Amino acid sequence: MHVPIANSGKAHGQDSDGPTLMKSGLKLGHLQMLVALEDLGQVSAAAEALHMSQPAASRMVSEMEAIVRAPLCERIARGVVLTTYGAALAKRARKILLELREAGRELSELRTGRGGSVFVGAVTAPALSLVVPAVRRVTSAYPGIEINVQVETSNILARELMAARHDFILGRIPEDINPQQFHMHEIGVERACLIVRSGHPLLKQALASLADLTRYDWVFQPPGTLLRRTLEDIFVRADLPMPANIINMTSLLLTVAVIRDSNAIAPVALDMAQFLVGQSSRAGEIRILPADFDITVKPYSLITMRERALPPSARLLYDMILEQSRILSETTSFAPL
Repeated sequence: MHVPIANSGKAHGQDSDGPTLMKSGLKLGHLQMLVALEDLGQVSAAAEALHMSQPAASRMVSEMEAIVRAPLCERIARGVVLTTYGAALAKRARKILLELREAGRELSELRTGRGGSVFVGAVTAPALSLVVPAVRRVTSAYPGIEINVQVETSNILARELMAARHDFILGRIPEDINPQQFHMHEIGVERACLIVRSGHPLLKQALASLADLTRYDWVFQPPGTLLRRTLEDIFVRADLPMPANIINMTSLLLTVAVIRDSNAIAPVALDMAQFLVGQSSRAGEIRILPADFDITVKPYSLITMRERALPPSARLLYDMILEQSRILSETTSFAPL
């Protein structure tokens, strides 16, 4: 059953071209609502995101369906899902909203004389080894550029990129997303390791085996994330059960807090572990646990949307990150694949 629509008196299959939609009253708010529905899957959540009441959001959906003369979403057990008509319109709506955002960005730059803004997302390892040095170089050479960085899992970053909230990301495409809509420039593998507190019992031996680790609590990223799946595969190949006590946690800060005050073990990106170990604060009480196996996550890439051109400021940072990856490949054991 779809969300109720006004009676148009015409068949749902009747075409509506662009001028007809505009003359019929399709507004920017309608497009924002449709995109929010696709992203959030609930009318109440979309209403909250757009700062309106749920009844007002429902009326807006009905208005849209009356304008396009087709059902745009259907009710399911936990919310709503877009119909074929809704998905087609949402795809166009995203492009329109992105162009308006870029227009606003360009006008702001012209008015203020600033160098533009960049929105980039990255998984942990390249955020430390590539994004931070590249940002430093860009802001030093072009101090007017405003750079926004989000560090998250690839599952979240890919969807943020699709929703036009990032110009580009450094990560991987999740298995449940069609890769054909992206352009990917492969950079390198992400090496991970295990961290424990200073004084952990396993630090007394030269190398910890996988069998040794199952006796302790673990702090993992949520199920389905790449690093989690990588560790699960390692346990499966060794024919060993997963640790009995697992805490699922997305926050690195909270992960460090749990590790520091217990005998728990956590897998993290090697670059992040080395950064933590080098700190003089209580975060520096973390140690890398030597193990008799390697943790190597599949390659990550610089990822953009195929049909979306990078603005000049974003292209500048993108190129700086590529240059930084070449510098690292020449000076360290880090090597592009």
